[in-house]
Amino acid sequence: MPLPRRPSSLSRSTLLQMGARIAGVVALATLFSYLHVLQSVRAENLARLERYVVERSQREQGIFVLAQDNHAVLRQALEERLGALSEEEVGTRFDTLFVQLPDGSVRNRPERFDGTRMPGLIVPKGIPLEAGLRRRILASYDVLAQYGPALHTRFTNTYVLLPDDVLVLYWPERPTWTQEAASDMSFLGLEFYELSLPGKNPRRETVWCGIYSDPVDRSWMVSVSTPLDVDGRHVATIGHDVLIHELMTRTINDHLPGAYNLLFRDDGQLIAHPQFTREGNTGLYYLPGSAGQNKADAPRIPEEQQRDLRSIFEHVRHGPSGQTVTELPEHDEYIGVSRLKGPGWNFVTVLPERVVSQPALQAARQVLLVGIIALVAELAIMSWVLRRQVTRPLLAFSQAAERVAAGDFHVELDTSREDELGQLARAIRSMADKVQHREEALRQANEHLEQRVEERTRELQDVHARLVQTARRAGMAEVATNVLHNVGNVLNSVYTAAQLARERMGRMRLEQVGRVANMLQEHQADAGTFLTQDERGRHVTPFLSKLGESLMSERKELLSLLEDVGRYTEHIGDIVKVQQNYARTPRMHEPVHLEELLEDALRINAAGLSRQGARVERHLTALPPMLTDKHKLLMILVNLISNASHALERATTGERRLIVKLERDPGDYIRIEVRDTGMGISREMLRRIFQYGFTTREDGHGFGLHSSALAAQELGGSLKVHSEGPGHGATFTLEIPCPLAEAPGDAA
Repeated sequence: MPLPRRPSSLSRSTLLQMGARIAGVVALATLFSYLHVLQSVRAENLARLERYVVERSQREQGIFVLAQDNHAVLRQALEERLGALSEEEVGTRFDTLFVQLPDGSVRNRPERFDGTRMPGLIVPKGIPLEAGLRRRILASYDVLAQYGPALHTRFTNTYVLLPDDVLVLYWPERPTWTQEAASDMSFLGLEFYELSLPGKNPRRETVWCGIYSDPVDRSWMVSVSTPLDVDGRHVATIGHDVLIHELMTRTINDHLPGAYNLLFRDDGQLIAHPQFTREGNTGLYYLPGSAGQNKADAPRIPEEQQRDLRSIFEHVRHGPSGQTVTELPEHDEYIGVSRLKGPGWNFVTVLPERVVSQPALQAARQVLLVGIIALVAELAIMSWVLRRQVTRPLLAFSQAAERVAAGDFHVELDTSREDELGQLARAIRSMADKVQHREEALRQANEHLEQRVEERTRELQDVHARLVQTARRAGMAEVATNVLHNVGNVLNSVYTAAQLARERMGRMRLEQVGRVANMLQEHQADAGTFLTQDERGRHVTPFLSKLGESLMSERKELLSLLEDVGRYTEHIGDIVKVQQNYARTPRMHEPVHLEELLEDALRINAAGLSRQGARVERHLTALPPMLTDKHKLLMILVNLISNASHALERATTGERRLIVKLERDPGDYIRIEVRDTGMGISREMLRRIFQYGFTTREDGHGFGLHSSALAAQELGGSLKVHSEGPGHGATFTLEIPCPLAEAPGDAA
């Protein structure tokens, strides 16, 4: 019986219409407020972004500017020292400071060397120490010993690299660096040295290399190098190593709220990024679109972020010059760009649009909240007025109409009002009088009809009783046929499992146990000697061990077969229960794991499939529990798999395959496919395959597919078949609606 429709309320509909119009006004006010605040906040945030980028670049470039100033002093000092050293001083001091070690390299004398207070030397093996090289080594050593301690307060280390592949280094934190370096280490291929050569630095100025990992210390650093030429010949390269860990940390962690910073060179080498240059990363990364090539150890960056980085790089490289803050509309971002003096790195701050618009959204929310509160208050006042002036009079009219409908034609309404409601009250009174007269006339006519209706009703009851009896008999025949068909399928599996168990019992070599027992009884008096020295006795223990393993394996197989028999027997009971309620009796649906149900159907038919030598392929999508009739669905699946097993009898032994597929369609429909590579179905048979009594097997009765198709319809779905013809197999597709089962917490 359909539920009575809830009557609509005039006051409610009026309030809704007025509320909708007022809500529209509130929404427009919120929109204008949002746009106004957004414009103001955007201008303020972009100005703050510009100030921040400029201030940060000025602060971060201080160390680089200072390094270049120091190099001017060091270059002059080294040039003067080279001219001041005499041959006698070089010959006397060189051998007291340095010595050739057994590995062929020349380093500081170990007994006199203290790397925390003096520079270290590494001359790789195979480099001849001619007089000019000795002079440059000693001059470099003296300059670093004089200036190194003072410069160390701001810089990681100070070094001089000679074109002969000789390094003089002052690094107090790594006092044994030169002592631990490999004897065949070469420094000439490092970027900071190559940038100081005349071919790449014709102006002979101070240059900065890219970041690199120190070959001994494994720390990330950057080098500034200044070439020294004497008489037009390159004699030395002066350099500082600047550890950039703190710069990277500040770039990553010290940022505007909601924004992030990154640092990269003009060639695209990424110096600092909050995700891809964290501590622990060992590879260098070049931004997409740059000339640099990423190596195998470079960080792996998702495609979307690569596009973002490429846009930033291209915008910085080709964007308008002199403009600090620009917009990237394709990524909804603003970027602030400033160059660091010295290395010429690009300091970039990325500010997402959502951060800029967030204050405007908050202001819009406040305006909207105030508007909603005002709207609710106004609607409450209007509701009180409508109930007093409209709803109560209309309710009285409604009650009067219900009394008239119930046969009470004596209604009392307020007809004194002169407005529309007063006119309606007078009309209802007039209507009640006319209905009363017509009701009396209809009553008299109905008395004559009752006799005719009673006679017709008795005739229909007799016909209905006969139809019910006929339907009951037909249903009993259909139920019996269905039970016999499905129970027969399962009994085949029970019989096969029992036969396999009987065969395994027959193959068990239990007579060997008696022979061993008789042998041990014959040698009971000298059992120890027999088991250890007799030729046959030494084989008793290994034989018993293997016999025990064989019996355990056989017992496991027999138990498995007996469990199959029990499960098949239990399924017979389920089939009988299903068939007892088959004639469209309401059944409670229950949560079902379809993958497990399919596996049960395969296990029920496992004996037949094994007998056919069929290979079962499963393509089962993991699905949550579904609400459906578990036993009816299992009956359909057992029938389909059983038919497929019989269809494989005529297929070649090596090509017998059964493919079972489970997937979910868009919506709440589940598709189950059972496909075989068996005998196939002709086009003429496809049209009759689901008809009652139609079968292609000599021992078949033509009821399995018919009952399965009916069961699929009762589940709200359908069962379809497709075949390319004889010899090409067949595919049965079951589609049923299976809504998700509610989780225990959802039912509360």
